[in-house]
Parts: sequence; C-alpha cells; structure tokens
Amino acid sequence: MLERKRQGSRTKVTFVLPEDTPEGPVSVVGDFNQWNPAAHPLEARGDGTRAASVALPAHTSHSFRYLAAGDYWFDDPTADHHDGTNSRLHT
Repeated sequence: MLERKRQGSRTKVTFVLPEDTPEGPVSVVGDFNQWNPAAHPLEARGDGTRAASVALPAHTSHSFRYLAAGDYWFDDPTADHHDGTNSRLHT
C-alpha cells in the first residue's frame, strides 16, 4: 500500500506492507534511491505493518519494486501503474 502526504513542493511517500508477508527483511528499491536495497528497509510499526518513507519532488513519476530475503523481487499491487517490469507511482 502507498500512503502519500504533500509537504510543500515534495510528496512524502510511505511504502507499507504487512509485518510478516513476506517473511524476513524487505526493502523498497527504485529510481529514487539508485536501486540500492540498503537505502530504504521497511521497519516495523505498531499497527502490524512495516514501512519506509521517501520524500520525492511533487508531480513526478518513479519506478520501484520490493526486494525481500532470498533475492525475491515483487511489485506493489496498489501502485498507480505497472510497466511490465516495475511498479510505478506518481507524486
């Protein structure tokens, strides 16, 4: 799930997944962090989910995916669009 909050000329995007699905560590990787899995690991929240937030310029589009343990890549079904390879979001 994607949560968005406008902050002036930027949009705070929070990437949210269930705390245990998939099991193990998960990171959000995308063109906004040079596809670096260490940049935005999802952290547990008190509501049974885990999340990572990124501040991005407003009115831009970005490609992203999730990377879980065991080199398991997957898309976000709630993304704005899927281009056949990646999830896409618009800020």
